[in-house]
Amino acid sequence: MSTAVDDQTLPAASLFADVVGQADAIAQLRGAARRPVHAYLLVGHPGLGQRSLVRGFAAALLCPQGGCGHCEVCRRALVGIHPDLVEVERMGALVSVDDARRVVRLAQRRPLEGHRQVIVVSDIHLARLAAPVLLKTLEEPAGQTVFVLLADAVPAELATVASRCVRIELRSVPPAELREWLTGTGMDAELAQELAEAAGGSIDRARLLTEDESFAGRRRLWRSVPTRLDGTGAAAASLAAELLASAEEAVEPLRARHRAEMEGLDSDAEQRGERSVPRRKEIEDRQHREERRWRTDELRAGFAVLAAAYRDRLMMLAAPDSVPPAWSGRTAERVRDLAGAISVVERSAAELIRNPNESLLLEAMLVRLSAVGA
Repeated sequence: MSTAVDDQTLPAASLFADVVGQADAIAQLRGAARRPVHAYLLVGHPGLGQRSLVRGFAAALLCPQGGCGHCEVCRRALVGIHPDLVEVERMGALVSVDDARRVVRLAQRRPLEGHRQVIVVSDIHLARLAAPVLLKTLEEPAGQTVFVLLADAVPAELATVASRCVRIELRSVPPAELREWLTGTGMDAELAQELAEAAGGSIDRARLLTEDESFAGRRRLWRSVPTRLDGTGAAAASLAAELLASAEEAVEPLRARHRAEMEGLDSDAEQRGERSVPRRKEIEDRQHREERRWRTDELRAGFAVLAAAYRDRLMMLAAPDSVPPAWSGRTAERVRDLAGAISVVERSAAELIRNPNESLLLEAMLVRLSAVGA
């Protein structure tokens, strides 16, 4: 069955309605859906609307009308429950050889309902050891399978895998564009500016922050850190615990969204007479990973607020009239202290990528910052 259709049958408004700031990627996917090849690679940091992009693309590939956006095929693809849309999540910290072998087995099966299947593999940048297994399948693809690989970036070890795919770059959404989108939803301009800056170019993060009533309070907490350190380990430990609790609280809007997602999938499965949600364990594992990543992102955002608080103090030295009396006569020393504090915060933020003990990381940072003073 041919799926060659003109642009009018693939309306971005229905298939990609949730995607913001990725017009180029949408245009590429719309074109690709008309004459698909065997593999695509979407590259961009998390939170840029990858799931909506992939599911909209899958709907276009699976729909008999090329992506009408209204039929049962499109509906199920857009919510991720179509049997010919398989979203493969890694089982551990990396995409393992066993994960890759599972992808190979899936690629060899026949579509369950339609004329093709779409296999989505997340976190391909973590597939260094599994790359040779995936490469063979990408070089000799089954004609009924379209692969969509997702990666934060493409390390050198995966250059060969990337070369077998059509590469589509996703862009971080500029703060001005996020602010415009937020104000378009009716949000106050000042709050929209704050959320746009805190979102770090991620539309997914911006959306969740709009549902987060504690956002402003967390920013105030991080900015208050310099004034609450008194040089004692007890104060550092207490404040570290408070900051970690605030990061945990920040995850709640995402957890609520995940609960709603599972409730919707449960309801859909019940209406269809199925005993359970297909691939429920994989969905739950993916949700848990998203929640852990969100918590880490929240800590990273907090570090950025804290670094900005010290930069503000550094800028005060450029305005003599605003320098507190306690700093008088030791400006050079104060500049060194504040620059050192910013460096401490930035190094601590960089450590998050190593999945450290967060409590120890925060306590050690706060003890070092205690010497700087407010």
